[in-house]
Amino acid sequence: MVMRIPHKAALMLFASSVLAWTSPARAGDDPCQLPILAMTYNIRLDTATDGENSWRYRRDFLTGQIEVLRPALLGLQEVLPNQRADIQSDLPGYAIVGGGRDDGKMAGEASPIAIDRRLFRIDTSGTFWLSPTPQVPSLGWDAAYPRIVTWARVKHRASGTKILIINTHWDHEGRQARIESGRQLAHWIREMRKSNDAVVLLGDFNTELDDSAIIDMLAIADLRSVQPNIIGVHEIARPSTFNHFEILPPPGKFIDHIFVDTNIKVRRGMVIAQHLNGRVGSDHFPVVALLDLPTGGGRERCE
Repeated sequence: MVMRIPHKAALMLFASSVLAWTSPARAGDDPCQLPILAMTYNIRLDTATDGENSWRYRRDFLTGQIEVLRPALLGLQEVLPNQRADIQSDLPGYAIVGGGRDDGKMAGEASPIAIDRRLFRIDTSGTFWLSPTPQVPSLGWDAAYPRIVTWARVKHRASGTKILIINTHWDHEGRQARIESGRQLAHWIREMRKSNDAVVLLGDFNTELDDSAIIDMLAIADLRSVQPNIIGVHEIARPSTFNHFEILPPPGKFIDHIFVDTNIKVRRGMVIAQHLNGRVGSDHFPVVALLDLPTGGGRERCE
């Protein structure tokens, strides 16, 4: 007989399994400078063609994952307007910024950033297109679809640290589009980054860390991955973030990434391959990183 674990109980069990590494307390920690959790999560668009894996069957579990982990900064991809409304309803503690790729407002898929209101204050935010005409809705190079970048400059309330947080979803077909997207994004970061900004870049890049599009972007923008170098890892141990809605997918591609600048210390980085009664929240697993931020100025409070 197989025991089926109720949703709430399963989430509590999952919480106990991750608290060991998400717990911020360490000897010598500054209580005003505790680490934050960043997450990138392609939630899969809402389409009836997914059948039993369509959004209405996944919504509660997926937003429950986010509620349990409570990332401070969350980059989402493939978010349709109704999904955004559902996430905002289920997770009212987050401010969600970023427009859709069809008009920069609410139309089409979005790659929004959800920001924990308790921990951060939003100064500015925006959306632009990965294309030669980034300020207007547009298709870039050989991309199959319009691709966008969402960004925000936020202030960590406890420490005063300012973060330039960026989220994107690169094209899955256009090789040249990925190369040009990396260059465009890297130069944008160099131009927009202020001297006291920490930088966190989240997204579904539809390519792996050993791709020249990623390597060149990181070099230009002076960023690094939160994940160890996986080049040369034996195939049986190769991590995968695209799961095809399978709880134990075959070895595949690690295409969802978190990148940070050299001022941010990475405590942990991992893929959360959680399921509930044999079902996963999306056709991608979320990637998370526990980050120590550099100390800023102008603390608002320390509790």
